Amino acid sequence: VLECARLIDVDRGRLLQDQQVLVQENRIVSVGKNVNAGDGATRIQLETCLPGLMDMHVHLSGQMSRNGYIKRFQNNEADQALLASHYANITLQAGFTTVRNLGDSYNVTVALRDAISEGVATGPRIFTAAKTIATTGGHGDPTNGFRKDMMGNPGPVDGVVNSPDEARKAVRQRYKDGADMIKITATGGVLSLAKSGQNPQFMTDELEALVQAANDYGMTVAAHAHGTEGMKRAVQAGVTSIEHGTFMDDDVMTRMQKLGTYYVPTISAGKFVAEKSQEDDYLPPVVRPKAALVGPQIEETFAKAYANGVTIAFGTDAGVSPHGTNALEFIYMVEGGMPEMEAIQSSTVTAARLIGMEDQLGSISAGKLADIVAVEGNPLEDISVLSDISFVMKDGTIYKQ
Repeated sequence: VLECARLIDVDRGRLLQDQQVLVQENRIVSVGKNVNAGDGATRIQLETCLPGLMDMHVHLSGQMSRNGYIKRFQNNEADQALLASHYANITLQAGFTTVRNLGDSYNVTVALRDAISEGVATGPRIFTAAKTIATTGGHGDPTNGFRKDMMGNPGPVDGVVNSPDEARKAVRQRYKDGADMIKITATGGVLSLAKSGQNPQFMTDELEALVQAANDYGMTVAAHAHGTEGMKRAVQAGVTSIEHGTFMDDDVMTRMQKLGTYYVPTISAGKFVAEKSQEDDYLPPVVRPKAALVGPQIEETFAKAYANGVTIAFGTDAGVSPHGTNALEFIYMVEGGMPEMEAIQSSTVTAARLIGMEDQLGSISAGKLADIVAVEGNPLEDISVLSDISFVMKDGTIYKQ
């Protein structure tokens, strides 16, 4: 029995006082003032309880650093796997019990997801896209920046496509690899070794083929997008979410509202790369101007999207920004005009809907999986307390107390 001095009811957007949560095995059995637990129950006193937090955009298999680009030539598959396991544990300790991993190498987060599910590794519940799908030279082409004799000609298996047929093959390969969903790079990106961070990088027929094939296999599609035209094409093709959305305009927002497209802002990553763009020799020369331009814009876009009623799900792009600091995103969202309750909802009930798990996750409700975290203080009065999680339960198991 978790005895919560306060409990955040995200379903109804209210703060409840003096609530008890009865957990048996991995399920929440009942919630109320005085649950019927019997004499043998273990009782744990907590201050403010809320559902396990969810980050809808992470990259567990690495973390940005000054030598990050050279590491691509030094790390083997085993190195990537061990890093992913390490950062997964850090993420869970920070109170994030579920994540979407939007891009890895060697399918390491597919293996990690399974290892966590089987109890042989510790970390959040992972929904993974495995390797991102891109176009030749696009953001996500794994050979960008290589010298010519090393570039080769990566194809759909490697996540590089240049036609509707190749797009379908890439989706089917990810299904074969065990991915839960699809991640595409609809526009240029900040950290890739390529000039443009905004240009559209898929043709409309390629996007339509990607989305149709993903839907046929029961998978959603997350679209990395900074530039406006690439966003329009991706939204019209039916992607589930837009990631970053830096230069989103009113037309894109209207289309997203009409089609029910989620927006995952990743303000944390924008702030981090903008800061690093001011340091000499941290980022490659081709990356620095993109980071300086895109980073400061994301928070402004978030504020506009929130004011215009776009559905926002919490996401940080952790792995660009440091793992374990995910809760800083809450502070940035509140600074951008989102009330504390809605910021918490974006990381709980809204995130659960995005991954199609609203019947199992996202709130402290009878019948749902027992993913529960707690903090000292009241995050509805000071959202920054979410950066100091004191209690973590995932799937009925306590990982931090």
